[in-house]
Amino acid sequence: MPAPAATPRPRVVVVGGGFAGLNTVKSLKRAAVDVVLIDRRNFHLFQPLLYQVATGGLSPANIAAPLRWIFSRQKNCEVMLAEVVGFDLDQKRVHTTQGDVPYDYLIVAAGSRHSYFGRDDWAQFAPGLKTIEDATDIRRRVYSAFEQAETEQDPAVRRALLNFAIVGGGPTGVELAGALAEIARHSLKHDFRQIDPSEASITLVEAGDRVLGSFPEDLSEKAHATLQRLGVHIRTKTMATAIDDKGIEMKSSTGVEHWPTRTVLWAAGVKASPLSKSLASSSNADLDRAGRLIVEKDFSLAGRPEVFVLGDMSSYSHQGGKPLPGVAQPAIQQGRFVARLINAKLRGKTLPEFHYHDLGNLATIGRSAAVADIKGVHFSGFIAWWLWLVVHLMHIANFRNRLLVLTQWSWNYFTHDRSARLITGDVPSDDDLAALQNLAVPPKAARNLPPAQPANGATTSSTSTP
Repeated sequence: MPAPAATPRPRVVVVGGGFAGLNTVKSLKRAAVDVVLIDRRNFHLFQPLLYQVATGGLSPANIAAPLRWIFSRQKNCEVMLAEVVGFDLDQKRVHTTQGDVPYDYLIVAAGSRHSYFGRDDWAQFAPGLKTIEDATDIRRRVYSAFEQAETEQDPAVRRALLNFAIVGGGPTGVELAGALAEIARHSLKHDFRQIDPSEASITLVEAGDRVLGSFPEDLSEKAHATLQRLGVHIRTKTMATAIDDKGIEMKSSTGVEHWPTRTVLWAAGVKASPLSKSLASSSNADLDRAGRLIVEKDFSLAGRPEVFVLGDMSSYSHQGGKPLPGVAQPAIQQGRFVARLINAKLRGKTLPEFHYHDLGNLATIGRSAAVADIKGVHFSGFIAWWLWLVVHLMHIANFRNRLLVLTQWSWNYFTHDRSARLITGDVPSDDDLAALQNLAVPPKAARNLPPAQPANGATTSSTSTP
């Protein structure tokens, strides 16, 4: 007699290869399930180090790893490169650009996007930092500003090119501000002849009353003092009210002022992936003000015990009354919990309720400078910076990238050199160059350069604090 057909194993579909999705799939390695990981990108991105790509300290490949490579030895996992466009929760199907994918359990962890608080038109002038493309765009804008200033003859325009504004004083904003200060004062120190990069003016704009508002007040004060020592101008209790290609308008208790700058970077807010709305409309789930789905104590949607929402898309306020922070550690712990929960359900068992273990907060400000809050113990300076390095190295997806990052950091530490200072992106085509050659007014690069300055001189006007 023919052998009876094997009973198909439950299928777990995971949407998103970020920290939550990655750890969910890894934790299901020995479970009696088949896993399908769907992502529109073919790699896992270590987002906490994106600012290092944006400032030329690391290359994109240093902080990303192909998903197929990560799961090449996990036999119960299939990786699918596709865009999720909707859900049919009644039929238990995920709609993608490659067709429908049926599931028994669904985990959605598609992350977050920039939030401009209703002013999406600012995005073209003030890029945020969520993707590799964002990072390389910021890198292009930053280093192009110095290049353009080198050949600019108008002092006012040159001053604007050497003004940099960062909106948002959280960890990303502080890290960007510290890195830009080091670029201007160290990395580019000997690279230009007509300008002095150290005269660049960097302003950090924060609507709250202090930078690093999620950290204890004493650490915020230390971060503030460190940034000031680096030459960063900090504007707390100040809101951005307008941003365009000429500069930024800021409102504070002293009034409204316009600061000329050609480079504004956005680090002020995030909102959940658009998939949150799609999932909410399919499940009648509620969204919070940040567009995150309000989830049950086990991260499932109300009335949908087989559908889980993790990471930046979920609003989990069952512990302490406030939603969990949208950083890596909560996402990692959520992914591991849901994987254990699914495994327990398949075995007819139950799990204790989820409890987030806060391992602490770390933020780096610059070379040998960081702040740390580890279970109520506060410290800063070199020790905090060293701990920041170790923690981030250990969470990079593969050993090769850890070694590459460690090598780059060591080189940068001893030389101040940022080896990935590449300007990539849009470049003039042959037709554009031909058109320039036919112009009556010669292009900027062909104009007479200003006379050479003394060895430590510059043609820039003096820096003014906004």
